[in-house]
Amino acid sequence: MPIYALGERIPTIHPDAYVHPDAVIIGSVTIGTHSSIWPGAVLRGDDGDIIIGDRTSIQDGSVLHTTHVFPTIVGNDCVIGHIVHLEGCTIEDGCLVGNGSIVMHRVIVRSGAVVAANAVLLNGLEVPSGALAVGVPAVIKLDKARPAEIAMGAASYVARAAIYKEKLRRLD
Repeated sequence: MPIYALGERIPTIHPDAYVHPDAVIIGSVTIGTHSSIWPGAVLRGDDGDIIIGDRTSIQDGSVLHTTHVFPTIVGNDCVIGHIVHLEGCTIEDGCLVGNGSIVMHRVIVRSGAVVAANAVLLNGLEVPSGALAVGVPAVIKLDKARPAEIAMGAASYVARAAIYKEKLRRLD
């Protein structure tokens, strides 16, 4: 798997995390225990820090970047869907960021919130706990998230990562 230091910026990956061989990790990236980084995901901590908590899934094709000023932080027990772009934002514990979403600088997605598929969260937006952010640009709908479903999704990726860590093998 391509894991790169960039000068003094060196990734820190917990030994119990799973990083797929086709994911790319560069620079100041920290990945917590039992988290998973799936094929085609790129975590590029060249300007600042990217911090991924425990039991969090960063799914296929997602791109996480950062800025000199704003780190990108994803909490524990989160699911970051396929082809998501996160940059200079904070995703607190127990959140779901749906496929194709874009979450930009200074956005905070509070614990247990959901970002709907293809939503675009512009600079500085705050999504309250348990709310749903939907649309382009995103609007907030209160009391729409389902924390139990988010937790089940996060747990399923912890289990899936364990299988991949043990049984994935390249055939060519």
